[in-house]
Amino acid sequence: MQCIGDISDEVWQDCISLFLQTEMCCDAAIITNSPPWLLASYPEGNFSQMTREEIETLLTKEDREKLFLQGIILAGTKCLLIRDNLYTEGNNTMDLRTKGQSRGSQAVTVVQIESVYLVVMGQKGTEGGPLNLKAFEMAGYIREAIFQNMAHF
Repeated sequence: MQCIGDISDEVWQDCISLFLQTEMCCDAAIITNSPPWLLASYPEGNFSQMTREEIETLLTKEDREKLFLQGIILAGTKCLLIRDNLYTEGNNTMDLRTKGQSRGSQAVTVVQIESVYLVVMGQKGTEGGPLNLKAFEMAGYIREAIFQNMAHF
C-alpha cells in the first residue's frame, strides 16, 4: 500500500462526513500512530482536541492490560475500556464507554483501517454493539476510498 500521507485532507474529511450522516454518532476522527496523528475530525466535536499523547496511549501495542485498569483519555474525556480487539486480525476494533459525564455515558468505537484508525462516539442512547457494527461497516467504505484515491497516483 502506498503512503497514507499521500491521501488528501479532503478525502479524510469526506470519510468523517460519511459516517456522521448515519445519525448514529455525534463525533468522529481519523487518527494515525505517526505524525500528523489527527488526520481529520468533526469540527464541532471534541475529538478534534485529541492530543498526541492520548493517541499514543490508545494505539500502543505494549502493555494493553493497563488500559483495562486505568482507562483511556480521549480529548480530555475519561473512557472505560470494554473490549479490546484492536490488534486482533479480522476484528481490529475496540469498544469504550465515556465515564461519569454530566450528560451521561456514551459508546465509543475504534476501528483499525490499514495504518489509520476511525474513532467514533455514538449519539446519547446508542449502544456499543450497533455502533461497533456500523463503524466496522464504514471501515470497509473508507478502505475502498483509500484504494480508489491511491489508484490515481
